[in-house]
Amino acid sequence: MAQKKDIDPVSQVETTGHEWDGIKELNNPLPKWWLYTFYACIAFAAAYCVYYPAIPLINGATPGIGGYSSRAELQTELTELTASRSGLVEKIASLDVADIAKDGELRRFAIAGGESAFKVYCSQCHGSGAQGAPGYPNLNDDAWIWGGSIDQILTTIAHGVRYEDDADTRYSEMPAFGRDGLLNREQIRSVAQYVLSLSDRATDQTVVEDGATVYAENCAACHGDRALGDRQVGAPNLRDAIWLYGGGADDIYAQIQQPKHGVMPAWQTRLGDVTVKQLALYIHSLGGGE
Repeated sequence: MAQKKDIDPVSQVETTGHEWDGIKELNNPLPKWWLYTFYACIAFAAAYCVYYPAIPLINGATPGIGGYSSRAELQTELTELTASRSGLVEKIASLDVADIAKDGELRRFAIAGGESAFKVYCSQCHGSGAQGAPGYPNLNDDAWIWGGSIDQILTTIAHGVRYEDDADTRYSEMPAFGRDGLLNREQIRSVAQYVLSLSDRATDQTVVEDGATVYAENCAACHGDRALGDRQVGAPNLRDAIWLYGGGADDIYAQIQQPKHGVMPAWQTRLGDVTVKQLALYIHSLGGGE
């Protein structure tokens, strides 16, 4: 005799006969459409594993009967991309940066390439937005120690700053007035107060006049009589609010006592002429270029 079906009295659905702690399992089979979809996915997965590289092996994976390779596809795309850009790259190599800037399409291409190169080679020091950091200049403003024209920026990138392996590097060095005994502590303190007074920030007016004398005798030769700096020797403007190593009284005192001198690599030999030009155009386009 057939076993009597067990019907759940609440839902009126047949149970599977399984019971645990008084709870019975209803016999609700999956919808046919769901099962068919599930079986189709299994079949697709099996076919995928046969056609494409899929199953890991000790030294690789099954190649698949389709012969597909993502690496080969990427290499093909890169080759096509390089070929499509070759004409523009050759034009950049043959032209001066000033002439590149006059060609709208070429300038856009160069700036895009320069932005990519900047993120790879320059952002570690100057920041992802070229905003700079203590000891690393902001490239968005209009304060340029060596000049902010495209050609001047190009020279700085190509040959670096205080980079000993490049004969044409930008080079300036401020004497260590305190460490080397050129000025005593009182003279350094007074000239620091004088420099602060140029932007109305002096905290001790009693020594400003003495500081002006010290400045004229020791600092004006590089920074100028009006402390506006001199790009020919890489001397910064002391009247603005831009300070590479800090603009407080203690910071200025420390820089006069024993100055810090940063070093920037010469990128010409590392990146090549085209990339250096692209970098110069990109940096000039940030808004601070002259």
